[in-house]
Amino acid sequence: MRSMLFLATLVAVSACDQLAAPVRKSPLPPVAAPNIPRPLTANGAPVAVAPATGDVQQAASVAQVVVLRGQGGATVKLFGLAGGDPAMNGLHTYLAVFIDPAQGWRAFQIGDFLSFKVVASAPGRVDLEVRESTHDPDTGVIGQATRRMIVGFARDPQGEPPATITVTPAR
Repeated sequence: MRSMLFLATLVAVSACDQLAAPVRKSPLPPVAAPNIPRPLTANGAPVAVAPATGDVQQAASVAQVVVLRGQGGATVKLFGLAGGDPAMNGLHTYLAVFIDPAQGWRAFQIGDFLSFKVVASAPGRVDLEVRESTHDPDTGVIGQATRRMIVGFARDPQGEPPATITVTPAR
């Protein structure tokens, strides 16, 4: 009788162990391989291209362009030319207003910064936040500062592009 009781207890404990066994989750679904584009295959003879001629040297220096929308029909953009010492600013930043196809753009240099960001814009105005290098002449330490400015560029009453712009410190 004892052996039957022992056997029944052993079967019961064994069944409990299986119930208490950790539930095994199914393996995660396989992760798809990243979609890496395949290189193109040539489909014709190569064509040699000579270096561009004309005034494209500065165009090759363009590092950032922001087209300002909502300027009352005017085409206005900010752009930065990389140049100078990149450790001490180096992004020569301009506002350009398109005059017409014959005259092209009228460009005004706003400053020389590390970077610029458009905070807001409205007709005849763009609010900028600029990061720029600082230099303490007493210690020789180079640092960085952030400042804000309002750039005004209103057309004259006859609708002509501005002859000058204003740059006003802001907060």
